[in-house]
Amino acid sequence: MQRFDDARHAALEMRPDQPVYCFRPEVLKADARRFMALFSGKTAYAVKTNGEPMVLKTLAEAGVRAFDVASPAEFAAVRGVAPDAEMLYMHPVKAQSDIRLALEGYGIRTIAVDHEDEVTKLTRVVRALDVDPGGLTVFVRLQTKGHAAYELSKKFGAAPAQAVELLRRLARTGYRVGLCFHVGSQIEDPDTYERALASADWVRNRAGVPLAALDVGGGFPAEYGHDPNRRKPVLPSLEEIMARLDADIAEWGFDDLPLVAEPGRVIVARAFSLIVRVLLRKGRRLYINDGIWASLSDSWTGKITLPARFIADPAIRSRNGDPANIVPFRVCGATCDSVDILSRPFWLPETVDTGDWIEIGHIGAYSMALRTRFNGFYPDTFVEVTTPFDEGSAPEGFASLETMAD
Repeated sequence: MQRFDDARHAALEMRPDQPVYCFRPEVLKADARRFMALFSGKTAYAVKTNGEPMVLKTLAEAGVRAFDVASPAEFAAVRGVAPDAEMLYMHPVKAQSDIRLALEGYGIRTIAVDHEDEVTKLTRVVRALDVDPGGLTVFVRLQTKGHAAYELSKKFGAAPAQAVELLRRLARTGYRVGLCFHVGSQIEDPDTYERALASADWVRNRAGVPLAALDVGGGFPAEYGHDPNRRKPVLPSLEEIMARLDADIAEWGFDDLPLVAEPGRVIVARAFSLIVRVLLRKGRRLYINDGIWASLSDSWTGKITLPARFIADPAIRSRNGDPANIVPFRVCGATCDSVDILSRPFWLPETVDTGDWIEIGHIGAYSMALRTRFNGFYPDTFVEVTTPFDEGSAPEGFASLETMAD
């Protein structure tokens, strides 16, 4: 992998026509260690957020010893770079064959359920393999409500009364049991954890079975950009969120249990940026070589505000306008699909033109995991960059929270 001081040097030396991911392994290590230092339990990185081998390997080097996995492909990815790592199979709905592979092929002994049929599938495999149920920890996923960029309880989670019955059934069969919840991705309200803990306490008190652990899931927000033309939202820091979570855990009496968290976005977001090229400027529209079907789906569906840094092509001798004048541009993706247009504009110098580059920061979470091969476009070029995105020159551009007319 080629190595550069920053994305500007990479763009000017490579002059890429294809998108280029800039990987910052030291940033990834620092953010992982920061989270582990703040959380008082086990940190299980959510592989779905970014399962690139370079990411998993770097996290293992940083001291991450557990990974939240959801599929055989993720089992293999973790085992391939971290053979001794613990894997927690926390997807609530699974094929029976995948449960067998997890238990028999990978030795996974932590699993989640949210329905009685999942318990039936699990128990069928456990008995077929003659596995001691007491050697498994089975988490019952509890449905929660909150405010986040992505709500996850619309699809998964047992209602509190159902969770009580699931815990009792699992305990009768001999499993070690735990409670887990996931408040969503990129939470907007720190009180969300407190409400989830209150619900977990209600379930615990009525189930009447000993709990082996509590898994508080993910949702821990990453830092992104903001529109300087609008008031900057006042969001608590990760340190403040974790202090609040610790206090809530103690208040609801869960501090005597082993704790687990499944962070993803907060660990990996800052580790990557993306260099895109302006294929065409058409008035106030910029056509770039990436888009919502590639690296930018998260900024489209999750309303994430991404910081952007303009990289001028020195070969462009004549420019119109004032480079200090920042104006909104509608950004169109590379595919033929007319839907491939970002839902909010990028604000950039009015001198931006065909052939220039833009570095989009903090795209480590989900951008690579969600990219597709639609229309034959598939960004897959990586370079290593040593300077953190936040330590470069101030971004000239940003993704606005407001839409604009064509």
